[in-house]
Amino acid sequence: MQKTFTEFSTNAILKIGDEELLEPYKTSKQPELYTFIRTTNSRAEIVVDSMPYTIEPHSVLALTVVQYFQFILGKDLVVYQFNREFYCIKDHDQEVSCAGLLFFGNVHIPIIELNEKENRKLHILHEVFLDELETEDTIQAEMLRMLMARFIIISTRLLKSKEGFIETVKNSKIDLLREFNMLVESYFKTDHSVSFYADKLFKSPKTLSNNFAKLNTSPLQIIHERIILEAKRLLIYTDKTAKEIAYEVGFEDASHLSRLFKKHTSLSPSDFKKQLKKT
Repeated sequence: MQKTFTEFSTNAILKIGDEELLEPYKTSKQPELYTFIRTTNSRAEIVVDSMPYTIEPHSVLALTVVQYFQFILGKDLVVYQFNREFYCIKDHDQEVSCAGLLFFGNVHIPIIELNEKENRKLHILHEVFLDELETEDTIQAEMLRMLMARFIIISTRLLKSKEGFIETVKNSKIDLLREFNMLVESYFKTDHSVSFYADKLFKSPKTLSNNFAKLNTSPLQIIHERIILEAKRLLIYTDKTAKEIAYEVGFEDASHLSRLFKKHTSLSPSDFKKQLKKT
């Protein structure tokens, strides 16, 4: 089952369906569409950036356009896919507060386990989605965007509550983390210093460090983890050399990336690439 909404004036695309929507991803590739997958009564198995995941029944996960995704198995899934033209995560962040948390956060792949009440709420919303897709009038596009905003808001609230953010830290700290994550996503290939991001946020590096310490992370750790993730993606999914990859993620000297990569993985980029060929 697959239904597609398109808006020719803006090139907006929204796809709603089941596991059939994921068949093109039997081999690993970047989705090019923001993707939500909700499991119902059975589990699903996927691979994201070469890491395998088993998604338990009654769960939701979010994927960005930059992650390499492979669908292994799953049935009776609910899948939503949309492009930036349909709903821009960054432009609408003031409404839904998901950027840097649900999408492009420091959690590699956010998975939200649903209780019975939460599952029922998303099931009802899905039925409204399907009904609206059948209602072709002048406000259909806006209605669909409103429904997607509602789904994103619910998912973001649930992620915050499941991670304990609401109970353990003030919202201002979460907002700071979200803003920092989004800045890192935009600039990690060119700027690696905490002071650069602190200036962008009108904070001191010490203030960032103190705030993130309460979330069991640090600004520098988030920057380095994003660089390493990108280097791994390029090593796994492209034929670029370690030197080319180092330059792409902002290192003029490949040895600087090599040291950082080895610190995080215990392997040099070249050894990591060789290990991939053996598996």
